[in-house]
Amino acid sequence: MNVFRLVLAAALPPLVFLSAVPNDATAAAPGSSAAVSVIASVGPVGPAPRAAPTAKTDTAGTWLWPLPPPHPVLRGFQAPATLYAPGHRGLDLSAEAGREVVAPADGVVSFAGVVGDRPVVSIEHADGLVSSLEPVSAGVTVGDHVTAGQPVGQVGDGGHCAGRCLHLGARLNGGYVSPLLYLAGIPRAVLLPALLLRADD
Repeated sequence: MNVFRLVLAAALPPLVFLSAVPNDATAAAPGSSAAVSVIASVGPVGPAPRAAPTAKTDTAGTWLWPLPPPHPVLRGFQAPATLYAPGHRGLDLSAEAGREVVAPADGVVSFAGVVGDRPVVSIEHADGLVSSLEPVSAGVTVGDHVTAGQPVGQVGDGGHCAGRCLHLGARLNGGYVSPLLYLAGIPRAVLLPALLLRADD
């Protein structure tokens, strides 16, 4: 009897593994179609997240880190299920208050002020991409043109990581995306095609 096994692997979450195997408890008689059970692992069950914008390939891996190395990430990006749902809309990079912060890419300062309890600097880049840095005591003003690596302020006080980190956010056409898609020096995952394996028993 021929048995087909289909293994589908994706390099980015959610990971999905499908395996078609004979179900011993309901094995069919010779000559008939064997019953098949499908096992799927898709991670935590919950509301389907809002589709995130896709990173433009011509800007991927081009951003500078806003802080000098090393770059310890205290907390990674976690896409919210909906626009206002809980999540973590950026990266928290370890940094002490007073540390110089630079622009990750060329752009125009679109915001430099206080949001809630924290000072924020936002920079509008090309193709609908916006970076945000907080808490940052701004050294620039709205409308300033900045270049990649240019100082825009210093790590300040306030926010959920006051005095210990810098939060870097990224939005593409208004939707939150992971800054790791754009930062230089990040190994890129390679998606492998699905493999169809045939085994004879």
